[in-house]
Amino acid sequence: MRDLSQAVGQWKQWALWEGAAVGRSARRALGGPGPERDTAVQALKAAAAALIAWALAGWWWKAPMAMLAPWTAIFLVQSTVYRSLKSALQQFVVVVMGTLLAAGAGVLTGNAMLAMIIALPVAMLFGSYARFGTQGLNAPTAALFVLVYGTYSGFDILHRFLETLLGAAIGLAVNALVLPPVHSRSVRHLRSHLPEESAALLHTVADGLSDDGLTQEGAQTWHDRAWRLTDRVTELRTARSWSDESYRFNPGRKLRRSAPLPPAADWDFTWDRITHHIEAITRTLAESAGGSGRAALPDAAPAIVAELLRAAGDVCELDDTLEHSDPGEPGADESRRRRGRDRRAALQRAYTAQSELNSMFRERGDEYLDTFAAVTADTIRLLSDLSSIAGREPDDEAARDDADGAAG
Repeated sequence: MRDLSQAVGQWKQWALWEGAAVGRSARRALGGPGPERDTAVQALKAAAAALIAWALAGWWWKAPMAMLAPWTAIFLVQSTVYRSLKSALQQFVVVVMGTLLAAGAGVLTGNAMLAMIIALPVAMLFGSYARFGTQGLNAPTAALFVLVYGTYSGFDILHRFLETLLGAAIGLAVNALVLPPVHSRSVRHLRSHLPEESAALLHTVADGLSDDGLTQEGAQTWHDRAWRLTDRVTELRTARSWSDESYRFNPGRKLRRSAPLPPAADWDFTWDRITHHIEAITRTLAESAGGSGRAALPDAAPAIVAELLRAAGDVCELDDTLEHSDPGEPGADESRRRRGRDRRAALQRAYTAQSELNSMFRERGDEYLDTFAAVTADTIRLLSDLSSIAGREPDDEAARDDADGAAG
């Protein structure tokens, strides 16, 4: 009884938690644009497509297998128009094949059970072909429809094909013409947050080096956060691929409300390198602090590295590819120019600190060579890529010459 009471309590707690989660999702769907609203719109579109298909095939046409039309329409309201078109072609092929297999087996045997023994294994193998994706399961399903209803005539088979085509056409039309799905929100969200998170991490590392120095716990925390930054770039690539697909074969993309297109993919490659440079810097610091055999940095070096990373964080924070200000607002151009000046000034401070770090590296002996060389090389690479997002190289030619010399 005690176990039963605990189980009931756990189920009640789960039901409350699940109900609260559903309520939050519903409020977000009603409150504004977002993934929850997108999901709700697609679900309602699928229901509408099924109702239209049934009205045409079952109520008006009175087709003998009218269920196939709404059944097909539901599954073809996909997350993108391109995916709907691809699924329509896949589904029609597998439905035709499953129907023909079942009809042939039924005519050959004259018995539903024997026909299933012959047709279902072949239909399952055919549907498992990777090119058909999830639509492959419709091959044995179509075969079952034929064998259960026991109608194998050419007229019945033709009706099944026509009903499937009708449902596919309705599903495609509804998905393409009624609020056609465009998935650019995730790209812009990740695109705007990646520089902010990179800046926050660089500022945290700089503050830690300035306040507490290089500690094992702090350095490991920085490295863990840097690893998550590289995961963000992977998420951005996935989101961009999803966004690009949503624009393919989408006739309504110019008619529905749309956010500005995300920046070009070249930006992704630059930030992929930047996040890996940050990860490399934090890994070197973590290995040095963790007693992996690498000597710690010289006493004066952490303060210089802190100044360099703080300035690099400012450059990340001022990244302006997404146009932080609305071009239509008064003073938008001046705000953009001011951000550009601040960004170049921050980059100049970073190069000045890099020059100091290079000079110290050349003056030290072999005691600190391993860790010091790794940090110096990684910061040089970081500033090189930050220069590309800052618009141009810093004005201090001497700082760049020193950096190039250290890299060599």
